[in-house]
Amino acid sequence: MSQPMPAPNPWITSAPYSVPRHPASITLRLDGNEGAPPPERMLECLGTLTPTALQRYPDPRPLEAKIAQRFGLDRESVLVTAGADEGLLRMCRGFLQPGRTLVFPEPSFDMIRRFAVATGAEVRSVPFPEGSYPIESVLRSCDENTAMVAVVSPNNPTGGTISARSLRRLSEAVPQAMIMVDLAYVEFADEDLTATALNLPNTVVFRTFSKASGMAGLRLGYAMGAARWIRVLRAAGLPYPVSAPSLAIGHASIDAASETSTSVKRIKQARANLTRVLHDEGISVFPSQGNFVFMRGLDGTWWRDAMAGLGIGIRAWPNSPDLADAVRISCPSNPAAVQRVSHAISTIRQPEAILFDLDGVLADVSASYREAIRQTAAHFGLRVSPNDIERIKAAGDANNDWIVTWRLLTNAGIDANLSDVTARFESLYQGASNREPLHRHETLIGCREDLIALRTQYRLGIVTGRPRADAVRFLSDFDLDTLFDAVICMEDAAAKPSPKPVEAALRALGVQRAWMLGDTPDDAVAARTAGVLPLGVVAPGASPSMSTTLLSSGAAVVLDRWDQILERLV
Repeated sequence: MSQPMPAPNPWITSAPYSVPRHPASITLRLDGNEGAPPPERMLECLGTLTPTALQRYPDPRPLEAKIAQRFGLDRESVLVTAGADEGLLRMCRGFLQPGRTLVFPEPSFDMIRRFAVATGAEVRSVPFPEGSYPIESVLRSCDENTAMVAVVSPNNPTGGTISARSLRRLSEAVPQAMIMVDLAYVEFADEDLTATALNLPNTVVFRTFSKASGMAGLRLGYAMGAARWIRVLRAAGLPYPVSAPSLAIGHASIDAASETSTSVKRIKQARANLTRVLHDEGISVFPSQGNFVFMRGLDGTWWRDAMAGLGIGIRAWPNSPDLADAVRISCPSNPAAVQRVSHAISTIRQPEAILFDLDGVLADVSASYREAIRQTAAHFGLRVSPNDIERIKAAGDANNDWIVTWRLLTNAGIDANLSDVTARFESLYQGASNREPLHRHETLIGCREDLIALRTQYRLGIVTGRPRADAVRFLSDFDLDTLFDAVICMEDAAAKPSPKPVEAALRALGVQRAWMLGDTPDDAVAARTAGVLPLGVVAPGASPSMSTTLLSSGAAVVLDRWDQILERLV
């Protein structure tokens, strides 16, 4: 007789935590609020670990004693945890249950809500607007069922804080409730509330090595409070939550407090610099005291994708109705990285020029260049389909159609000389032996009037792998030659994906900030390497899979036609 399947915990109803990211490769990740990396010498302590230290269960008591000494506490008042997150989980397990309520100002650290919901407790949400902790709204939301009030200061993601006065007032107003004081970002704040919170009778304080110490990979944090509260947390989780290597590095990190302080100062300066850049761009920036800046009133998904197109990862909430207009950027400690982020913000907000690849973006070449590839290959005995051509284009380093054709033949085992392939290709495309040239089958994608309108606001340029004669002829045939102030062709620079032709266009136009429209991975790679925002365009006849290929190659978004850029520039 079959048995019914076990039912999951009815209080766990949400999907697992995940950060929705753009598929492009990221070279500057600023979406996780990790601090500056610690010095390499911090790892020297690992050399002192013996095989026995790894054989035995780790003993957190020495590190707990060291933390206790730093804050003037007894060791029993400190609990080392697997990141501050695990401490927050323990507190929810220890003090919440069905029939009890957590008062939770939000937006805030989402895991607190998840932990509370999993206990069956009610979560009473209070809006946390720009600025200070909403003490009045929180107090109005508390009642006899309130078992816990969450205080995240500085708050993630907004950067707002609670004052010492408000924290004391909260503790006194709800003596029946525990106050969860998450100070993960306190090193970056104007005021350290640790001592204030520890002097209150109903608080537990949470700190971490993930942020200011720059060691999120350790998963090391700690909780502090009255010994009786810490005993509850100690019983609400695993007995050995932290590894021996993490404990060892934790000791070394406390000893290197002066270096952490220097890193914090650099990040605070970066925060001020980025805030100034955002204000100059007319963007609404919250007054943050975290290691990040937080903006609202934007298309959050577009900003995430555009920054990813420039190789920078930032945090957005595309699946959250409450945060769809928000973006958070972690502040790098490296001045060069700050300059890179500043340039990216200005490029997205105020491009000076729009660059176009020609083939597949402005020119429909499905019956010209693409047909020349097909017919040339057939002349040498190889039948190729549009999908064959698309696949080799998607593989990259395929900006020259003569070489693309030769490569198709070579990959098929056909021994053909590149010069012979080129000659045959040109005879088809340019026309020979009374044959109609294939270039006459090219058509303009979009309309000239939209380009004219675009030129009233931006300088326009062409970055193409075509020979100059072919590019100039197309522009002349469609009366476009006066609309582009720079035309960079095969003869002018190395072929894409090299950034050289894009850089040449920037110099010719006399600009530093530009967007570029292209239909191949080579276009996306060339643009982002040159610091230009890459936008993908699906060429006529291309398969839907090309969109995925373009995004993975670095295109911020993929458009069906180039003229959809007009909506992005509003």
